[in-house]
Amino acid sequence: RALSPRPAVAVRCQEGRLALTVRRDLFGTGRPVRAAELSLGTASCPPLAPNPAQAFVTFVAALHECGSTLQVTPDSLIYRTTLFYKPTRSGNPLIVRATPAEVPIECHYPRRSNVSSGAVRPTWAPFRSTVAAEERLRFSLRLMDDDWSRERLSNGFQLGDSLRFQADVTSEGHVPLRLFVDRCVATASPDRSSSPRYAFIDLGGCLLDSRAEDTASAFVSPRPRPESLRFLLDAFKFAGDAGNLLYISCHLRVSPAGEAPSSRNKACSFSRASGLWAPLEGTAAICSCCDTGSCP
Repeated sequence: RALSPRPAVAVRCQEGRLALTVRRDLFGTGRPVRAAELSLGTASCPPLAPNPAQAFVTFVAALHECGSTLQVTPDSLIYRTTLFYKPTRSGNPLIVRATPAEVPIECHYPRRSNVSSGAVRPTWAPFRSTVAAEERLRFSLRLMDDDWSRERLSNGFQLGDSLRFQADVTSEGHVPLRLFVDRCVATASPDRSSSPRYAFIDLGGCLLDSRAEDTASAFVSPRPRPESLRFLLDAFKFAGDAGNLLYISCHLRVSPAGEAPSSRNKACSFSRASGLWAPLEGTAAICSCCDTGSCP
């Protein structure tokens, strides 16, 4: 039985790189293309040193080289690049004997398993740790209006008002995350280490202001989503301070959404009804350190 001819362009997606072979008779016309007329990606990476006796030209490139792009889907990592054929001009500038061509190249890798190819036994870094190390997260802290539907247009308050804060983290294609507010400090100047200063959230997620008398400060339950956290803070000013400005700085942190709440990953408010610290998630035990001040 006759064997099927090898394809004009063949790609092998390996761990961390791709290997591309291009038949010199690219168009099946019997007229071979020159290796110098072929390049890979927008960076125009050249092929390996060609052997004129071989019927193929070979490219080898790392997945992130040669101007390749990465798309992250729920199930896959997709690296894309392009093989370019750019024929040289003939001796007569009035005529053209070949047409440029572009061949799209893709390598697909599963996000939730290891990658293998034939006899190669690669050591493949799990997607979770790779992205967590490399991808930049975008944190925000906003003052919200009374029904939490949008950001508050004014930042002016009267004593007796409640400030509604919403903290968020966003990142496209990231593993699911849960957001926490480790600490927040209010100061009378932009320098967060200046005096006077009031740490109203501290100890890795204890809303200490909720322990004060006659206050409604608290984390708001339930969360709108794991990567968002809301809390109320009763308006205040520093005693003896003639100014009317407060500067608030907060430290936000994330953990994997599947990680169980703990004394490190917590959002705790003091409940006057029970006289105990209450967690937004998890058991009351994770908030016991809010009174002792010995949270890890």
